Amino acid sequence: MIADLLLTLLDLGGTFVFAISGAVAAVRHRLDTFGLMVMAFAAGNAGGMTRDLLLGAVPPVAIAQGAYLAVSVAAGMVVFLGWPWVQRLAHPVLWMDAIGLAFFAVAGSSKALAFGVAPVAAVLLGVLTGIGGGMLRDVLVGEVPVVLRADFYASAALLGAVVVVVGPQLGFSVALSSVAGGVLCFFLRAMAILHDWHLPNALRLRYRRADDKSAGNDA
Repeated sequence: MIADLLLTLLDLGGTFVFAISGAVAAVRHRLDTFGLMVMAFAAGNAGGMTRDLLLGAVPPVAIAQGAYLAVSVAAGMVVFLGWPWVQRLAHPVLWMDAIGLAFFAVAGSSKALAFGVAPVAAVLLGVLTGIGGGMLRDVLVGEVPVVLRADFYASAALLGAVVVVVGPQLGFSVALSSVAGGVLCFFLRAMAILHDWHLPNALRLRYRRADDKSAGNDA
């Protein structure tokens, strides 16, 4: 019972913050009120709906339970009515994305485990739940999805989901594993935003070597 409540809270929390990110993107691209609400619902629920369909949990909870629509609309209204305050935040989409990613990575992998799927599949479903809403949001406004632009995005969700799945097998409680996985996911994404963390990249290594060679010649 407590585990089900925790999963629902994580799911709704992720829905709310991703819906805010979708609404912010809608305002920035000058969509009307209806477009804003569509973006809020799409960003907030795409990842969870995809997860539920793959698990065979139909209809997805985002459709079966009105709370998900209500939370999405509430998030849209927060942005619509509070835009003068929201736009003062530095990179609001990135930070809402980071919070939502942590919530959904934990919720997705936890729900997958509850349905009895294999650990590796549970991790992958946690990642899919985390990145799905942001991908659809970016596609709808004609941008390259952030998961393809930010190195520590899917990677952060992956590591967070691994902690959620592996923790109970090592003897840690489900609650502790969930908290640790969510904190790790958010920490990695936050550090990537603040300090421009990147995974190794062929072009980046090439330019670095070229710069080092140029510096050596100058010396």
